[in-house]
Amino acid sequence: MTLPLLAIQSITWIKVQKPTFDLVGVVLGSFALAGVCVLVALALGGVLGLGFILRNRRLPPRSWADDGVKLAQR
Repeated sequence: MTLPLLAIQSITWIKVQKPTFDLVGVVLGSFALAGVCVLVALALGGVLGLGFILRNRRLPPRSWADDGVKLAQR
């Protein structure tokens, strides 16, 4: 570019607001995220717990002799 072209170019300034840090928004967002995590954990725990309880109720009861350590017979 030549010197006359550089002199013709102009700079336009746009006034913007100074950015501010929203501490209250960050804290409330963190609490909301923690609440969602708690609800998901409770839901998964409830579903898994109910599934384990129902699975154990369907299986026939087993005796300790079936699963226990076999002692040597004389």
